Amino acid sequence: MRTTSILLVVVATVMYATSASATRCADLMGHQLWHTTVEDGWEPIVNINDDHIQELGDWAVLEFNKHVNCTVKFNKVLSGRQKHVSGMNYELIIDVTHFGGEDGNYKAELYEQELTKKRQLLSFTKVK
Repeated sequence: MRTTSILLVVVATVMYATSASATRCADLMGHQLWHTTVEDGWEPIVNINDDHIQELGDWAVLEFNKHVNCTVKFNKVLSGRQKHVSGMNYELIIDVTHFGGEDGNYKAELYEQELTKKRQLLSFTKVK
C-alpha cells in the first residue's frame, strides 16, 4: 500500500511539472519534492569553480528542463553549500539564461551518491 501511495505522488508530481505553462517557467519545478532544512553539518563549497560542482549545476539545469515547458541554459554555479549524509546533499545557486535571453538565478537542491552514481534533483526554484 505504501509503495502505491508513493507511486501516485510521484506520478502526480511529474504530471503537474510537465503540464506547467511556459510563462511559469521562472517560478518553480512543480512542487518541491523535498525541503532541505538548515541544520548543523552544512558547509560552504570552498572551490565553487571546481569542475565537479559546475557539472552538478549543469546537470541540475538539464533535469529541470526535462520537467517543464521551457528551456533555460546553464551559465555557471555562483555559490553553494554541501552536507555529508549517506552521499552528499547540495544547495547550489545557479546563473541561467532563459530562452528569451533574460538571465536569472535559481536555487537547486540535489542529492548525489558518487559510489552508486545516483543523482536526484530535489527542487529547483527561482531566487527572488
